[in-house]
Amino acid sequence: MFRRKAVQSITTVAFDADDTLWQNEAFFRLTQAYFSELLADYAEPEHLEARLLAAERRNLGQYGFGVKGFVLSMIETAIEVTDGKVAAPVIAEIMAAGREMLAHPIELLPHAQEAVVAAAQEHQVLLITKGDLLDQERKLAQSGLGDLFHGVEIVSDKTAEAYVKIFARHGGRADRALMVGNSLKSDVLPVITAGGYGVHIPHGLIWALEQAEAPLDNPRFHSLADLGALAGLLRALQSGIKG
Repeated sequence: MFRRKAVQSITTVAFDADDTLWQNEAFFRLTQAYFSELLADYAEPEHLEARLLAAERRNLGQYGFGVKGFVLSMIETAIEVTDGKVAAPVIAEIMAAGREMLAHPIELLPHAQEAVVAAAQEHQVLLITKGDLLDQERKLAQSGLGDLFHGVEIVSDKTAEAYVKIFARHGGRADRALMVGNSLKSDVLPVITAGGYGVHIPHGLIWALEQAEAPLDNPRFHSLADLGALAGLLRALQSGIKG
C-alpha cells in the first residue's frame, strides 16, 4: 500500500525590505530626475538614463547595491557625458542628493506591519535585504518593525546559495521557507531554486537590473496584490491548498 508523502509545513517566512515593506525605488527615481536636470546641457534624459544604467551595471561588483553605489555611478556618468568638464558644484549637488536619500524618512507600504505580525504568530520571521549596511540598519530602526523579526540578514547579493545558508544559520531549511518580496530576480527566483516558496508582491516601480520573468508554471511561485493577502496565502499553503 502506497502512502502519499506528507507535505512539509512552512516554518520560516522571510521578508525583503526595500519596496516590499517600505518605499525605496521612488527616491532613486526622484534623484535620477534631478540628475537629468543637472546634466541637461550635455545629454538628453533617455541617453543619460542609459549611460547611468550601464555604469550601475558595471559597478555592481565594486560598489554593491544601495545609495552610495548609485551616487558614485552618477558622478562617473557625469564625468563621462561631459568629457571630464563637469563642474565641481554639479558634483557637490549630486553628493548632496545622495545624502538626502540616506536621510529620507521611512514610508511603510500598505499592510507591512500587520503582515509581519501575522506571519510571526506561527512562523519564524526573518528580514533578508541587500544593500549598504549602515543605510539598511537605519531604515530598519526607523521603520518600527525591527523587534518583530527573529533575525535580520543584510547581504551583498541574493542567490540560491545565500538563501540556503541564511535559513540554515537560523535553524531552518530552504524547502520549508517562504520568501516575500517585490523583486522576481532577487526575492523569488533564487528561493525557488533553493527549494523554497517565492511570493511576489509587485511594486509600481522596479529597477531595470531587477527585472525578470515570473515562473508562472512553478507550483512554489505565488503572486499577491499586496501584503494584506499574505496571511490568507500562508493559511492556504499550510492546509495544502494552492493560494
